[in-house]
Amino acid sequence: MRENKSLSAWRAGEQTIGCWLSLANAYSAEAISRLGFDWVCVDLQHGIIDYTDLATMLPAISTSDATPIVRVPWNEPYEIMKVLDAGAYGVIVPMVNNREEAQQAVSSCRYPPDGNRSFGPIRGALYGGKGYAQEANGQIACIAMIETQEGIANVEEIVSTPGLNGVYIGPADLALAMGLPVSGDQPQEEHLEMVKHIHSVCQKHNVAIGIHTSSLEYTQKYLELGFNFVTLGSESGHMMKSAARELAAARGTQEQKRESTGY
Repeated sequence: MRENKSLSAWRAGEQTIGCWLSLANAYSAEAISRLGFDWVCVDLQHGIIDYTDLATMLPAISTSDATPIVRVPWNEPYEIMKVLDAGAYGVIVPMVNNREEAQQAVSSCRYPPDGNRSFGPIRGALYGGKGYAQEANGQIACIAMIETQEGIANVEEIVSTPGLNGVYIGPADLALAMGLPVSGDQPQEEHLEMVKHIHSVCQKHNVAIGIHTSSLEYTQKYLELGFNFVTLGSESGHMMKSAARELAAARGTQEQKRESTGY
């Protein structure tokens, strides 16, 4: 079976950089994937993308060496199994609150006897190659998002869930859970301390830790803090920032301020 190179890197304690995909477009997915990112994540939770779009975006990503990851809309077994069958090599599950929910996510990613994933990897096996049925349990990354008040309170039990490969922090939702205003890349010191706390728990249990960013500054910041996987913005964010900057330069005006969208 094709190796999940990002998961192998995380298991070795190495760092990776990825990009978020929020637009339903196979061309932009292919173009971003071929830039050299270690992984790319198709966002079915907040991105303007549905399963039909995913079915064309994953093959486009497969023209590159980037690991294809999908953030599912919710912790629903059928959603998780469906994107894995389409060829995702990792799943990011939002709003995980406790050990039971983390176990459900893990179980949905694993064939029996390790879980309850139903067999039918129609495109997953095509992408993964020979040995998929026997090796998928060890190559598919299951990643839980800790970003709610309950998740923060139960961080130790979530992180220590057997079979969980990683934890991903959504800074904006984490800020809301802490009663802080949302500003995308959160600058508050108490936010940083919470991020460091989650990071330390992941290190304790040898679980990979990742975080979302929308700027080079914060990507570098979290890499310096030792995060295993960091998102360097999204394709839509890069497009908007570049266009706004060059438009302002062309007009000789100040760049217009834009509302943060989390991307």
